[in-house]
Amino acid sequence: MTLEKFAPFFVPVREVLEERLGKSFVQYLIGTGKIEIAPFAYMRGRTFKNAFVILDEAQNTTTKQMKLFLTRLGENVRVVINGDSTQQDIRAARNGLDDAYQRFSRSPGFGAVVFEASDSVRSDLTRRIVENYETYPELLSVAV
Repeated sequence: MTLEKFAPFFVPVREVLEERLGKSFVQYLIGTGKIEIAPFAYMRGRTFKNAFVILDEAQNTTTKQMKLFLTRLGENVRVVINGDSTQQDIRAARNGLDDAYQRFSRSPGFGAVVFEASDSVRSDLTRRIVENYETYPELLSVAV
């Protein structure tokens, strides 16, 4: 997959970076290689060193992909792994995000933040939508 084909998957992260840092600065950082976009297909053999690495949408990784990602971490690396297991798209009994959370959330050097509906900052409407899905989870399994 070429970078151009992968770029649409980076849009959500890029939008947040542009909102926080400014569009031209983010373009500069990407152009100079300070920000790199890398799909899993290009992960083997890599080592992340002196970096801040974000794994976005981790609920769609398999446990093998998560292990692949985590074993790329070198010296002086900070990692943010985010995702929402209720929005998993892969067909697996257990995704890489949940597996990693269970393995490492209580280990020294690892931290985990679990957000609740009240933490939603997208909009009041979104917060209420999430609250309704949490209040009535059994409705998710009803066939339409």
